Amino acid sequence: MDFWKKKTFIIAEAGTSHMGDLKKGHELIDAAVFSGADCVKFQVVFADEIIHPDSGMVDLPNGKTPLFNVFKDLEQDFNFYNDLKSYCEKRGIKFLATPFGLKSANLLKQLQTDVVKIASPELNHYPLLEEINSFADLIILSTGVSTVSDIEKALSITGLNTILLHCITSYPAPETEYNLRTLKTLSALFGVRTGVSDHSEDPLLVPLTATALGAVMIEKHITLSDKGDGLDDKIALDPENFRIMTDGIREAETAGAEETFKKLEKLYGRKKVEQVKGTGVKNIAESEKGNYRTTNRSVLAIKTIQAGDIFSGSNIALLRSEKNLTPGLPPDYFEILKGKKAVIKIRSGEGITFSHFIP
Repeated sequence: MDFWKKKTFIIAEAGTSHMGDLKKGHELIDAAVFSGADCVKFQVVFADEIIHPDSGMVDLPNGKTPLFNVFKDLEQDFNFYNDLKSYCEKRGIKFLATPFGLKSANLLKQLQTDVVKIASPELNHYPLLEEINSFADLIILSTGVSTVSDIEKALSITGLNTILLHCITSYPAPETEYNLRTLKTLSALFGVRTGVSDHSEDPLLVPLTATALGAVMIEKHITLSDKGDGLDDKIALDPENFRIMTDGIREAETAGAEETFKKLEKLYGRKKVEQVKGTGVKNIAESEKGNYRTTNRSVLAIKTIQAGDIFSGSNIALLRSEKNLTPGLPPDYFEILKGKKAVIKIRSGEGITFSHFIP
């Protein structure tokens, strides 16, 4: 399904920058319209779908953050997102949202959203992918902190109704690690369209390079002010800078790759532009290596499990472990674990490993 008219579809990622304030949500939509974006994207957050209450303080661009508590404060009901969707329709801009689990996916299903964006850490949340694939016409899937085999597994569920967004799960992400020739590599490998989810700070370097290399979609965070208290405000573009990016992308579409690279080399130097282009070999970037497995989903205990207890959906879940908890087995084992018996006591928040059910 195509739901855009321009060559490069531009997503203004508002995320949770509204901070639970509907008026601020409307202002973010207005900012996205002013900035020339094709779409504004929000995040449907329910804390217990994402991390464990004992995740503790998590390093984010705005400093150490009690992330579970912040997520709890950001939780909103159906009416909140329905209002945002209605206001997007009023302003003539596409509404998009990211779920993080089955509850938020169901909310989007009720909203009758036929296009859904999945964040990089949920690329291996297979039950979520299966649920979204049951009702979405198009899935946009970010591929930060993932390997080729991780992407292949996800696509075995979502199929060809997927756009892959090459991404680096680091905040901010270094422009020179973006390796944007990977766009063509992923497209050739999997037969799907590709774009970029950009967490770097510069409004032009990564987006214009990606456009020149054939990206069909560019996503970048937008904020009313980079001095705001939102989780991503420090790495987001304000409306003026987002407009600069959008205008640059539209100019690049018209000028073509050769002229765009000449412009970029004049602004940033040939060496840096070549570094941003990279080798095209899909690897986990240096700045995100420390996030592999801890940011992705794994099997964690969500309550204290005694020796002899049976694993079930009531005592284990697929969560991000972050840095203060130990990750468990990958999501492939989630259904296999159900019905098996714990052989030792497992504390709530602990990653489930083989030693927990094999004597």
